Amino acid sequence: MYRSVLFSRLFVRQYKNDLKQILESRKCFSNDFYTKNNFIRQISTSCITLKKRKSIEERHIENQGRRVIRYSPKAGSEVVGIWKNMTVKEISEVLQKDVEHVYNALQFADKNSEVVYKEDTVITNPQIVRDVVKISGYRFKIVPRPDEENDEEIDKDAYPAPPAPAEALKPRPPVVCVMGHVDHGKTTLLDSLRDTSVVDSEFGGITQHIGAFEVKLSSGDKVTFLDTPGHAAFTAMRSRGARGADIVVLVVAGDDGVMEQTVESVRMAREADVPILVAINKMDKPGVNIEKTLQSLAQHGIVCEALGGDVQAIPISALKKQNLDTLVEALILQAQLMELKADPGGAVEGVVIEALVDPRTGKQATVLVQRGSLRKGAVLVAGQGWAKVRLLQSSEGLPTDVAPPSTPVRVLGWREMPSAGDYVIEVDSEKRANEVMKWRSNQRMKEKQAEDSEAISIKESTHREQYRRQLAAKRAAGRMRSRQEGPRQKMIQEGGEPAIHVLVKGDVDGSVEALLDILETYDDSRVKLELVHYGVGQVTPGDIEIAQAFDAVIYAFNVEVPPPIAVEAKNNNIKIKRHNVIYKLVDDIKSEVSARIPTTLTEEVVGEANVLQQFLVGDGRRKVPVAGCRCVRGVLQRSALYRLIRGQEIVYEGKLASMKHLKDEVTTIKRDMECGLRLEDPTVTLQPGDTIQCYKMVEETHSTSWDPGF
Repeated sequence: MYRSVLFSRLFVRQYKNDLKQILESRKCFSNDFYTKNNFIRQISTSCITLKKRKSIEERHIENQGRRVIRYSPKAGSEVVGIWKNMTVKEISEVLQKDVEHVYNALQFADKNSEVVYKEDTVITNPQIVRDVVKISGYRFKIVPRPDEENDEEIDKDAYPAPPAPAEALKPRPPVVCVMGHVDHGKTTLLDSLRDTSVVDSEFGGITQHIGAFEVKLSSGDKVTFLDTPGHAAFTAMRSRGARGADIVVLVVAGDDGVMEQTVESVRMAREADVPILVAINKMDKPGVNIEKTLQSLAQHGIVCEALGGDVQAIPISALKKQNLDTLVEALILQAQLMELKADPGGAVEGVVIEALVDPRTGKQATVLVQRGSLRKGAVLVAGQGWAKVRLLQSSEGLPTDVAPPSTPVRVLGWREMPSAGDYVIEVDSEKRANEVMKWRSNQRMKEKQAEDSEAISIKESTHREQYRRQLAAKRAAGRMRSRQEGPRQKMIQEGGEPAIHVLVKGDVDGSVEALLDILETYDDSRVKLELVHYGVGQVTPGDIEIAQAFDAVIYAFNVEVPPPIAVEAKNNNIKIKRHNVIYKLVDDIKSEVSARIPTTLTEEVVGEANVLQQFLVGDGRRKVPVAGCRCVRGVLQRSALYRLIRGQEIVYEGKLASMKHLKDEVTTIKRDMECGLRLEDPTVTLQPGDTIQCYKMVEETHSTSWDPGF
């Protein structure tokens, strides 16, 4: 190769010299012609071009200097966003065209229409809007209305109005909540004050609802009373009553003294910051010790005036209406000291005392008005419910036109049922009420999503940790796997754990709430208790469908079961259990739970015998051993199980092949009788001194350990 290169260079040098001589000899050609055109330099005399390979760095530097090829974007129409119920003006703004252009496009898009379009004309047909966009040379995409994109960010809830000015406030009647232990005479006291007999209409003689009614006293003053249940199951009702009251009358039976719900009522009144007035009831009974009752109250922080405190204590007899005037005077005095006032004008505010579904009038709620004056036609929102007031009824059930502050009134016209304890606010219109309901529903959904997300994260973390433990166990065990012989076992056993599914229907929202609170205390792990549905009102066909799907028991508390529903439930083998007293309903649930607890087999020894001697008797061609025994305890039964004990060791467990007394086959051997016992296993030998036990496996049932607290 070097030789050829050297030869090529020598050849070029010689060629140049020869060419110069030719040019000098030929004067017809000018030297400038060849020089100007670089004729000589462009001559290649070799087919091999030497080229040095460039390094990576050199190529990178060279590529950086090259111009990047940029392609133009794809040709296409611009995309604009459209939404439902657009106006002509909005279409023109989206297309960035004038309104006249939209008018012209509408003539082609909506040829058969005789509508005269204006700027504020709403186009309800979305296809016309799409056609206008296409005619204008654009593509479209569906988007939300711009003014709705930030709707969720704007708080649209309804809130109480700011405090009214002092000149707008007017005196109002006091709201008195009567609290105390069950059977201490709360409802009897209220009956005596208003000359009625509510207690006789209560099932089981106990109050199971929170009642609100207005009483006009002999002095002419009005007082609104809230009667709360004293039973342990109605804690939430008592708490609501204390929060909605101005004064709490604590009824304590003089013969029983301070009890569990008495202490709870004191705690609730303190939490609500409501003054307490004590009524020591049942003074007509012998053996009542007022001093002992006052001392018991003092131990729980209620120091009465007789002991140097500031709490009034009035001994009364609600049944015989003794000393009630003194109690009323104490109430009026306490109310005057508190100077209770409210604004009777402006928007209505209040609280839902109770809610129910009446089969004739529909959804209704008892509302205690706290501000403003409630009238027919008002639009109310309360929790997740709202109403346009169709009818107002007083606590006596009579229609009324207006309900001023401190008045309990029954409101009819609810579109959605509120819950007991919800705050009631009057709004301007039904449109505003729907807006509030939509906002609250969205907020509730967000809260539920957050709770569900947290629960899912916890479950994922638990599953991940479980998977890691299983994986670590597999790695520790190595890669070898044992091959199972025969069919694989089922991973999930049929039947699963025992469970009871419950569907609860109640007469009022507070009763359903109390039942749900009771079910929340369920803690028996042997049987799973699941609440599949609950509601207020009668049992409906929808409840039957749910109960059939879940094999649930329907509990109807204080509600009727229509005959067609009862027939349908019977045809579908669905249990409907009606109860009017809450503790009887709970006892029924406990019985259902106990019936589903798996039984256990326990051993019961029914007799015992001592082996005196072994005999060999013929059984065909072979000899089999027989134990000559004496029954020393209980009774030996032929059909029972037997155990042969030698010293501390069990030699045999099983059945008998034969039981004889003398030569007769018998079924029982009584105490102190001798007999011959032959075991089913002929290989077992018997020795004098052995003990034979006769026992049975008894199926034992269990009761639930669930204690609801009463």
